[in-house]
Amino acid sequence: MNRQSIQGRDPATGETLEVSIENGLIRRISRGHSREVLWLSSGFIDLQVNGYCGCDLNAGSLEPETVIALTERLVAVGVTTYLPTLITAAEGRLLEALRAIAEARRISHLAAHIIPCVHVEGPHISPVDGPRGAHPKADVRPPDFAELERWQSASGGLVGLVTLSPHWSGALDYIAGLARKGILVALGHTDADPERIRAAAQAGAVLSTHLGNGVANELSRHPNILWTQLAEDRLTATFIADGHHLPADVLISMLRAKGVERSLLVSDTVAVGGLPPGIYDAPVGGKVELTADGRIGIPGTRTLAGAALPLKNGIANVACLPGFSLHQAVRMATENPGRFVGGQGFLCVGALADLVQFEWRPGERDLQIRRVLVRGVEQ
Repeated sequence: MNRQSIQGRDPATGETLEVSIENGLIRRISRGHSREVLWLSSGFIDLQVNGYCGCDLNAGSLEPETVIALTERLVAVGVTTYLPTLITAAEGRLLEALRAIAEARRISHLAAHIIPCVHVEGPHISPVDGPRGAHPKADVRPPDFAELERWQSASGGLVGLVTLSPHWSGALDYIAGLARKGILVALGHTDADPERIRAAAQAGAVLSTHLGNGVANELSRHPNILWTQLAEDRLTATFIADGHHLPADVLISMLRAKGVERSLLVSDTVAVGGLPPGIYDAPVGGKVELTADGRIGIPGTRTLAGAALPLKNGIANVACLPGFSLHQAVRMATENPGRFVGGQGFLCVGALADLVQFEWRPGERDLQIRRVLVRGVEQ
């Protein structure tokens, strides 16, 4: 029988907890030593990861070894559950990537545990410049149940989240069909009108992908797709809180509008994230510049070309916002996304012992990860 314990301060109360672990599960939570300075929470859950630290899910022929390496690098920054995210591409390339992810889960116990499903962001998005973002226009196409079945056949049913635009003819039936199959639907990269947004929520859409990004540069004051998604209680919004994708005032306003309970943090990192500052050739965006503050952009412009900072930075950034606490920020990266991947992310008796111990002080824009346990095993 495998038994151990770990201590840390509870972000909700500040009190020190001692978590006893047995055979990969949390068996007891009790009062720990008051002198503990490190924080303890459930492992972070990231529903949108394109790559990190040189590992790219969307570049050329994806190999299972790349998926496994990405998994290990995410664990090192506190992520114990994530959704590999494949963006708009030709069907053959998507199928190849899905097979690679399925194979990675077959040969790696760690990947099998940490990857519950795959997020396909596109190809059923808006073809219009602006809302399309960096997705290749040539591969944008309408929803197709037959293609979905080919995705699932290639991956063994791994596609669990699809981001799409509901403007397409037949999109509402497609959303309802995915919902019946237990596949989550998110709205993103869209220029759909407010009525269509509400109809998509009625049909079964449950998320807004990186709200505030992947939209036109100029919008009508009202109505527009941002107000409608903020007001729609059937949609939980994901936010990239890296300090670059959303200005602080915008993020504060959006978080207040959705409420903590309907807000999730995602990283949306790409392969350049985690690498030293410099100029890189990226499959999406071409030549990009990574600066020391974690911004990826097209050199000489204000145009972003992806996200570089892992989820732990987003947590710290939200914890530094006026009116928000470390507890609320951690909740947006644990319990809240956990509701969408099988009820994970809770620090309670009976839960999986996926835990992260970290150091953080008010005002700091990063968490210093000290220990990560996956099913009670230190990584």
